[in-house]
Amino acid sequence: MAVPASRFAVAPLALALVCCTDAREPADLLLTGGSILDGGGSPAVVADLAVTGERISFLGDASASGITALDTLNVTGLVVTPGFVDMHSHAELDEAYGRPGMAFLYQGITTVALGVDGAGDDRVADHMSSWAANGIGLNAFLYVGHGTARSAVMGMDDRSPSPEEMEQMKAYVRRAMEEGAQGLSSGLFYLPGNYAQTEEVIELNRVAAAYSGAIYDTHDRDLGAAYPSFGYLNSVAEGIRIGEEGGTKVIFSHFNPQGAGNFGRAPEGAALIEAAQARGVDVRAAQHVYTATQSNLRSYTIPGWAVAGGDTAMVRRFDDRDTVRIIDTQTREMLEIRGGADKLLFADPRPELNGHTLAEVAEAWGLPAPASARRILREGNAAVMNLDLYDAENTRYLAQKPWMMTCTDGRDPGPGQNVTHPRVFGAFAKKLRDYVLDEPVLTLPFAVRSMTGLAADFLGWQERGYLREGAYADITVLDMARVRDMATYEEPQQYAEGVVHVLVNGVLAIHDGVATEALAGKPLLRGGAVFAGLP
Repeated sequence: MAVPASRFAVAPLALALVCCTDAREPADLLLTGGSILDGGGSPAVVADLAVTGERISFLGDASASGITALDTLNVTGLVVTPGFVDMHSHAELDEAYGRPGMAFLYQGITTVALGVDGAGDDRVADHMSSWAANGIGLNAFLYVGHGTARSAVMGMDDRSPSPEEMEQMKAYVRRAMEEGAQGLSSGLFYLPGNYAQTEEVIELNRVAAAYSGAIYDTHDRDLGAAYPSFGYLNSVAEGIRIGEEGGTKVIFSHFNPQGAGNFGRAPEGAALIEAAQARGVDVRAAQHVYTATQSNLRSYTIPGWAVAGGDTAMVRRFDDRDTVRIIDTQTREMLEIRGGADKLLFADPRPELNGHTLAEVAEAWGLPAPASARRILREGNAAVMNLDLYDAENTRYLAQKPWMMTCTDGRDPGPGQNVTHPRVFGAFAKKLRDYVLDEPVLTLPFAVRSMTGLAADFLGWQERGYLREGAYADITVLDMARVRDMATYEEPQQYAEGVVHVLVNGVLAIHDGVATEALAGKPLLRGGAVFAGLP
């Protein structure tokens, strides 16, 4: 579909020309003639942009201002934006993992949030020290996880903590915050997070709130497909309450009601968020625009009570004839909520699973779906996608909200894994393709803001997320005529197209559409400062 010209209207940049007698030192790189979107949502302006070291050193008319550079890239006809910020990511940044971050960089992503879903540990400085020493391909910041704190102190016990255990969990969170964690993350849908009462999470969030700029990031308890049901709206209200009473900002990790019963109900959850904003709570959300989720088989098929005490206890229950009847009945109920066993598609290194649905695996084994799930889980959990769980209309509605950021919720495919969720490779490109180009419900400046400046404002960054002089040179250059996601559910490991150049801290990570494999990323502390080692 042709792009309406008005959606890419470019205004000439108004420049105040200053006569200078002193010759400037040449910049390292000059991008000339691009359509600049600064990340704030304003229309594009045609301008040149210079990079010196890690920073943007000039933005304007380079010729008129006498700006020269050691290298020049002509980006006339291309769109120049801040590097994209993935607000909910599972990116693997360890070089040993193999070409870390490529799936993200090819979408224009330069910064990722990690430690999400309640899974971040308290060794923030250790992780950042390792990244600083060995190099990472993307900037990254970390949350400390409620689930990790709970499991470190209480294991997989399904009960409330004792006062002594609560103090230990608080100390766990405090250590991470002292070392620069962005805030507290939770995965209240997952175990052991689901075992916690709301008040437990509020109390831990108050520890995070003692540190300026702290954020509560939540994969909330139930967006419509949890078992037993907590309720979509109850879950949204709980997430807001934890931030409001705990004293932090709130972000819903990947906000979108789940299940056919909630199709068309996005406005109800959005109304709760906007009511909280009206009373002064800083609540935002992130989204990807796919209709499938990805999580793990245990969370989708085994009731939480059956996992209390950990995997060994779970398998013991599998071996009890009377208990397993109850488990299997509830597994069938859980599968019904998710659309059936044919809607669960494995992304797992085991070849007998990878790329097959649970229904197909069960048929091949000659077993019912619940028995097949138990057989798999005896050998370990498995990554699985839940197809068609999100409603496209809900997703489109939420994309238009001024508080909606963007995420992949993606993990790089592991060794031997040839199936993964296509969002890992295409989430940002798909949002641009679907909602700006093919079915234009968003303007390009609005969509870019959802990927850049909106995140920077929420995170309290002063030096990233916008294109302006003095800011770090995290920059994405797009050929909007070519932007598209190539990853599909059948062929998910296909890099997105249309990203021409990407700079991470002033270093070209993508040059003329090809990854340089530069490791120019930085570990970022709360507030956006670069980690420089422990004092």
